[in-house]
Amino acid sequence: MTTRREFVQALPSAGAAFAVAGSVVLDESPARAQTAAPLKGHFHPQGKAPSKYTIEILRKAKATLPFGDTRDLDENRRGLIARMPDMKIMADAGHVAWDMESFQFLDQQDEFDSIHPSLHRISRLNNNYGLYEVIPGIYQIRGFDLAQITFVRGRTGWIVFDVAVSGEITRAAWKLFQQHRGEGLPITAVVYSHNHGDHWGGIRGIVDEADVRAGKVPILAPRDFMRHTVEENVYAGNVMNRRLFYQYGLLLPTAPHGYVGQGLGQRVSAGASGLIPPTRIVERDIEDIEVDGVPMVFQNTPNTEAPSEMNTWIPGMKALWMAENVNATLHNIYTLRGAPVRDPLRWSKYIAEALYRFGVQADVMFASHHWPRWGNDRIQEVLRGQRDLYANMNNQVLHLANQGVTINQIHNVYTVPKGLQDKWYCRGYHGSPEHNSRGVVQRFLGFWDCNPTSLIPLSPSESAPLYVEMMGGAAPIMARGRQLHDEGQYKLASEIVDKLVQAEPQNQPAKELLADIFEQLGYQQENPGLRNSFLAAAYELRSGIPQGEAPSSSGPDVIRAMTTELFLNFLGIRMDARKAEGLRFTMNLVTPDNGERFIVELDNATLTNIQGYQAEKADLTLTINRSDLERVMAGAKTLEAQIADGTAKVQGDIGVLQRLAATMVVFDPRFEIMPGTKRPAAAVAQADAYQAILRQTISE
Repeated sequence: MTTRREFVQALPSAGAAFAVAGSVVLDESPARAQTAAPLKGHFHPQGKAPSKYTIEILRKAKATLPFGDTRDLDENRRGLIARMPDMKIMADAGHVAWDMESFQFLDQQDEFDSIHPSLHRISRLNNNYGLYEVIPGIYQIRGFDLAQITFVRGRTGWIVFDVAVSGEITRAAWKLFQQHRGEGLPITAVVYSHNHGDHWGGIRGIVDEADVRAGKVPILAPRDFMRHTVEENVYAGNVMNRRLFYQYGLLLPTAPHGYVGQGLGQRVSAGASGLIPPTRIVERDIEDIEVDGVPMVFQNTPNTEAPSEMNTWIPGMKALWMAENVNATLHNIYTLRGAPVRDPLRWSKYIAEALYRFGVQADVMFASHHWPRWGNDRIQEVLRGQRDLYANMNNQVLHLANQGVTINQIHNVYTVPKGLQDKWYCRGYHGSPEHNSRGVVQRFLGFWDCNPTSLIPLSPSESAPLYVEMMGGAAPIMARGRQLHDEGQYKLASEIVDKLVQAEPQNQPAKELLADIFEQLGYQQENPGLRNSFLAAAYELRSGIPQGEAPSSSGPDVIRAMTTELFLNFLGIRMDARKAEGLRFTMNLVTPDNGERFIVELDNATLTNIQGYQAEKADLTLTINRSDLERVMAGAKTLEAQIADGTAKVQGDIGVLQRLAATMVVFDPRFEIMPGTKRPAAAVAQADAYQAILRQTISE
């Protein structure tokens, strides 16, 4: 047995190996940190004006849109009980968690020459901000966060469907509800519709965990909820954190030339996010459960909008809750921040099942985003349209792929049928036909377009110098790129100017020109994720990568949600295999308080684990309660400190942990995407002045 003193002397930083599983992103709308941290950077307070070509593209787009269909406007306004009087909601940490005031410019004029008219329309609809009645006994708080909060009257209190992202937001929603419709009754149950963070992160603002543990407030969730809550994005959490800067426009100012909404809602709140695990898992495909005296029928819909998701039918109210499977938009099949590609055909079939099992009887349909639909004819229309939208995308993309259309062509070939384009609820406010069609090809065929040139291609930074050389150098590329920009040929211009930026990352005039090109392409997009991505790239080309603390969701609740196996798996990802060449060990890990046992092995520069076994001849055995391991994982207490005070025990070669710690890498969420955007120290210092402004723009 190794003594604690020997361990501390031999391994001063061994705990680093066990404290690296912290930075994770958890959602379609990624979850916030325990408390959102400010980002540091700077931006042009107003983008450059749209060109005459962009203005003409938007004018033509407007002429194709079904503005004669105004039903959404009526449905969006219906049932308003009380507007939220406070335009800003403060976080407990002192900054602004929610700022609806910044979006009021959207209502001040009918159109903007830098915003796609369809995007402007959905963003104006998302300016609804208050308490709404769905039907007597069902109420929604809308406009407080990316997702909304629903209250259903139970026998003894209120059943809550989804709880937004932040505790402060959910608490403010509950206060407004209590003022107007709460009747002084308590919360008696919570339903998590699916595993994305904007549907469970605000739980601690409305429920006391002690009441959950005591059985007073059951929390229901679909099967595999906890696994997918952590697993879907944890393995690639750092890169997803970086990519969401683009999809969600984290640093763009809320303005006509910048961020104008996220489609599903205005943005994601910047308060404190937590997680209380569910106490009742809906396991069966269709399961009848009485919740606080209200009979409900739950329909599990795995691998649709989320890997773990469920719809709910409330027969006594003839009310159908469609979670995030049916909203007023085409959703993501492939999400730009990154996630496993979803199954659009399965998605379509679950909608069809909901239609025929529940929808033919429903009087009202409501969901976790946007507004309800009333009347059976309207409900069936929307369900059928959404069913056909996802089925068409799956079937017709594969139809084209089977005729040789590749992943690099499909977005320019596939189109949503005109009949579906004319339905507002099938427009691309979250997913776009362009990136979703590529996602379908990726799901079935992968990245390769079958051209051997693209099978093992050079990296862009390696191939670009040859292109630049063959084009005659920087000067003719800049001249031709500027000419194409001035002619409105922005995609062609980006093709050649990007090559120059890749070849010459410090060529600031080239980066400025590429930023100008991206900006015009951004203005032209109906889809918020596409718009934000182009504008975010333009921002970084001009201003550099933002510095300071980056978004994270590694609060204690999330750490506790990680299974030990998931944590060990993630260690294998954080390990730099180049540092592990020639190393070999076998370690037993025992967590007595929950009875888990693992073998952890390092061999062939690969870290593996298997649960339920112990090696007879392990190099090291580490015994630590899972509850104490969580403190190490969260960075609250080091492993060496726990060994020193006897909380953890080691037997065997203590150098195993030291060698493991030496292979671990702490991921930097500010890695470079656009070439030449790493900023010098002077620029980083200058960026501090913008911290207060950027507090207002943090979003998921």
